[in-house]
Amino acid sequence: MDTLYAVFVDPFAQMIDMPDFFLQVLWEGFVAGVLYALIALGFVLIFKASGVFNFAQGIMVVFAGLTLVGLHEKGVPAWLALILAIAVMGVLALAVERLVMRPLVNQPDIILLMSTIGLTYFLVGFGEFVFGGEPKQMITRELGLPTGSTAIEIGENGLLILQHIDIAAAAIALLMVAGLGIFFNKTRIGRALRAVADDHQAALSVGISLNQIWVIVWFAAGIVALATGIMWGARSDVSFALEIIALKALPVLILGGFTSIPGAIVGGLIIGIGEKLGEIYWGPLVGGGIESWLAYMIALIFLLFRPQGLFGERIIERV
Repeated sequence: MDTLYAVFVDPFAQMIDMPDFFLQVLWEGFVAGVLYALIALGFVLIFKASGVFNFAQGIMVVFAGLTLVGLHEKGVPAWLALILAIAVMGVLALAVERLVMRPLVNQPDIILLMSTIGLTYFLVGFGEFVFGGEPKQMITRELGLPTGSTAIEIGENGLLILQHIDIAAAAIALLMVAGLGIFFNKTRIGRALRAVADDHQAALSVGISLNQIWVIVWFAAGIVALATGIMWGARSDVSFALEIIALKALPVLILGGFTSIPGAIVGGLIIGIGEKLGEIYWGPLVGGGIESWLAYMIALIFLLFRPQGLFGERIIERV
């Protein structure tokens, strides 16, 4: 009974007794969740337009961040380096469409998935060759990103510490998600992207170019990857370890649905907040390390009871 009380009751008592610490944990989970959602958004963009699960999105985050930092280390001013990094992601999008997507049109999904895995290892090797394998500091100040923190009093003795870079990361991520949502639903290109996602052949029949759409969507995913690399790099550093963090997008996608932008946001927040609460309050009681596996356990439960995710469409096959 004592063990059950410690596992199920004691953490809630801690939340009530230390509300400032509880709010701090919620804030950290919220920021992590928004950034997870931003990573997942790159997967959603490509999957919506082509039906391809882009396993390389994680390394694209790393490669974009390393490109920005590497150019600045060569003496390129920060904002010019940012523009050039965007151009590099555009060239990458064009190369992927010409060298990977176009030759594999109408191939089975597993072939397309394997091609993105191959792209992952190519970018890992090319990135290490060009930039080296050591972690690099993100050029936070040079890009004009805020530093420092703000303390908010909670109750008589409590404090909530908000890092300015976390506030900026959350704001930029939410603005990008909102902007992409508007782009998909309100613009001509966005409607074309949705048409391609619904039916390739029907889109071709009305004059929509698959090749052009794929370049646009991979470029948009590259921009998302660059923003994610900047934000994650500003909170820690830019290294190939970020690719592992990007795998947290998988449970986010399972929760939210592979084709839903709102689902990426909700799924990211569930995973980000859930793993922080689990690690801080339940981790010490069950041996620690919850943050490394809790997201995948939540995803497994969703796969058992709602495999299409919260916002995904239920697939019905008639036989």
